[in-house]
Amino acid sequence: MFPRRGALHREVAASGRFRLATLDGMDYVSALVPPVVMAVFFVTVIVTIVKSQGGPNKTKEDDAVDAAIARAESAKQTARPENA
Repeated sequence: MFPRRGALHREVAASGRFRLATLDGMDYVSALVPPVVMAVFFVTVIVTIVKSQGGPNKTKEDDAVDAAIARAESAKQTARPENA
């Protein structure tokens, strides 16, 4: 039903499409650099997010959000008075 592994390998090798098995040393480096860079970036983002939660930063963030909500509510009330 399925071709034997040797027959399939000869067929792929004859077509010239299978180049991954013949990678040189620098090809491995260029293939690994993007995933490693993305992994370092991802870990840095997660660590930054975790470190910014809680502690003294939490009070500053909460105050900023409360001030923004208060400004939005006062702008809404001055734009449309409730008794009108």
